[in-house]
Amino acid sequence: MGNIHIERIVEMDNALISPINSLLRQLTSREIALTESSLRQIIEDDACRLFIIYCGHEVAGMLSLGIYSSPTSRKAWIEDVVVDKKHRGKGLGRQLLQHAINYTRELSPITLMLTSNPARMEANALYRSEGFEQRCTNVYKMEL
Repeated sequence: MGNIHIERIVEMDNALISPINSLLRQLTSREIALTESSLRQIIEDDACRLFIIYCGHEVAGMLSLGIYSSPTSRKAWIEDVVVDKKHRGKGLGRQLLQHAINYTRELSPITLMLTSNPARMEANALYRSEGFEQRCTNVYKMEL
């Protein structure tokens, strides 16, 4: 499978734009186009951590982690977990998830959360196998 490693992206690298856009097309049917400006904004945002998993020098997947404090507790949200279709079935999603858990554990005490579409059966099974518990809650959104 080659040299697999995970990096937190802390410096702007235009070479990431195309592979991240490819991953986004596999993650959602929404039309999202990452630009140099939007990638720079993510990297410079103190509340965001962007992790890329590489197979050799090739981007194989990503995960983002949002971290913030509220009156009820400190929280972290896992977002945008996706592994490129040609790299699926190799445990890369699990490696990304475990990396995010270990990274967040260093910020303890903190609550780590994520959401997942119920139709994503494999992803939901992965999250449960890593110790996430399903909550009985409604998720609402408002595009502004």
